[in-house]
This record gives sequence, structure tokens and C-alpha cells, in this order.
Amino acid sequence: MNYRKFGKTDLTVSEIGFGAWGIGGPSMAGETPIGWGVVDDDISISALKKSFERGINFYDTADFYGLGHSEELIGKVFGNRQDVIVASKVGHRINNDGTIRLDYSKNYILEACEKSLKRLKRDSIDYYQLHSAKLDHLENGECIEAMEKLKDEGKIRYWGLSLNTFNPFPEAEFLMKKKLGDGFQIVFNIINQNGFDVIKEANKNGSGIIARMPLQFGLLTGKFDKNTKFEKNDHRAFRLTPEILSESLDQLEDVWKIGEKYNISKTSFSLSFILNIPEISTVIPGIKTPEQAILNTSDFIKIFDHDFNLIREIFKEKLIRVVELMQKQG
Repeated sequence: MNYRKFGKTDLTVSEIGFGAWGIGGPSMAGETPIGWGVVDDDISISALKKSFERGINFYDTADFYGLGHSEELIGKVFGNRQDVIVASKVGHRINNDGTIRLDYSKNYILEACEKSLKRLKRDSIDYYQLHSAKLDHLENGECIEAMEKLKDEGKIRYWGLSLNTFNPFPEAEFLMKKKLGDGFQIVFNIINQNGFDVIKEANKNGSGIIARMPLQFGLLTGKFDKNTKFEKNDHRAFRLTPEILSESLDQLEDVWKIGEKYNISKTSFSLSFILNIPEISTVIPGIKTPEQAILNTSDFIKIFDHDFNLIREIFKEKLIRVVELMQKQG
């Protein structure tokens, strides 16, 4: 495992981190699935332990993942040990009627952080993130006040923002101009390269960069075909429609032709593409099993500049259409 500096902080993170959304298990917002279906906690615990054995020291979760269950599992396995870096998020909650509510009020963030600390069994959260806060939330200022207060009190070490999936520019620009926060989490993968310019600019700003959804819900693993179906309690059941699945697989064919010469799995090739960007601090594939922990930490290669640029062009000419379909789906 290689390690990278996280922006201007004193954190040194494994270049592959552990995306902990999946181990939260099935959870619902009313009739809408917000998890990845049924998981076995014993297998999830084994996945966490195997990931640590493989050199992963960065674990990214949120209080919304399994409505706290993901944090509880990480707390159970690692607790307050200092050789593990834990990142969590705040701002999403479920109303009594089952709808999702974004809450970035100061009081809520302060209360939510206390609950996360208890679930994680930690004295402080290494990196605390506003979970997809919008520009108006940032301009309101309460969320920023809360994060700065938590940092001053030592309950969090650093804080940042998990950016919008499809248009990360406005919120990133706001925080960078004001020199606020310590980093950004951004969707970046072969299919969705919208955040490329933000990554470059944020690095100049001294921000740490977390690349999330590196395998785009599994589309970049090579495991799906046009007939793939998902369980009703898996959020991909409504996100990866037959149209999106078909368009994605068709438009990825040229990418996989490029990848053939490297003789590695589609998963490793997809992660390697992201790791070839030095400004990215860590990449967080979702890991639910020990086998995935091994696969997601194996066979990384340097992609030739010519091939890297070709993939960038395929995104601009073809894959951008897939991103547009996903944006309409929500």
C-alpha cells in the first residue's frame, strides 16, 4: 500500500481507503432504499479487518449509512486506535414521514457529532464532512460555525465538504475563496469525470481530495450486463435503470479496449485511472467482503499518458451522456 499526504493536514492516508456505505446494511427513507441491500455484519467486520491487514488506514463513513450502523461497526472493530483515520459525515436525516431532510443547522451538527463519536467509540473524528451541503447552506454560515466550534473543542481534527455528485463547482469555489475547510470529497471515476478541474484547483488550494464512487455503483467492475437486476432494498434498483445500464455498458466498450493491454481486472484498471492523478489523496471503493478488500488493493499500474488522455476524450465525447442520464434520474 502506498500513502499520500491529505492536503495541508498532518494526515497521511492510504491511497485506497474503505468506503463504508455498503456495510451500513439495508435502510429506507419511506419507500426509498438508501442502502445496498442485506449484508452480514460478521462478513463486514472481516472486511474491515482484512482491509487493515492490506494497509488501508482510511475509513470513510457517515451517520446516514445504515442510519448509524456503519459507524457502529467501525467503532466495534477499531475504536479509538490512533493508527486508523476515520472520516464521517453529517447533514442528512429522516423526517417522521420517511422523507429525507438536509439539516445543516448549528445545533443539529453539534448534537449529531456527539452521537457519531459514541458510535465510533472515538475521542475525536479525524475528518468530519458536511454531507453534500448546498451553496445556500454554506452562505447561511451555521454549518461552518459548527465545524469550527467542533474543531476548536477537539471533537474533530479537520473538516471539509462532500461535494455535489454532478456539479461540484459552486460549493467548492465558495470554500476555496474563503480558505475554509481542509478538503473535499468528490465523485470521480472513468464514467463521471466532471470534477477533474475542481480536483486540480483544490489541490492548489492545499485541500485534501477523496475520490468517491470510483467504481460507479459497480458499473466499472465488469460484473454487470444489460439484464442485471437489483433487490428492492438496494438503492441501485432505482438509480441504475435499464436505460442507464445499457448506455453505460455500450459507451464503456472503448475504455475496456484500452485496458486490455494492461492485463488486469476492470476494477483494478478503473482504480488505477484515478490513482494516476497525483492530486487525489485517497480513493474509497465500497468494500463489503474480505475478497473485495483484496481485489481493491491489488494490481495498480501506471497508465500511459496517451491512454489516460484517450479515456478523458471518451468521457467528453461519449460517457458524458451517461452522466446526463444519471443526473436526470437523481
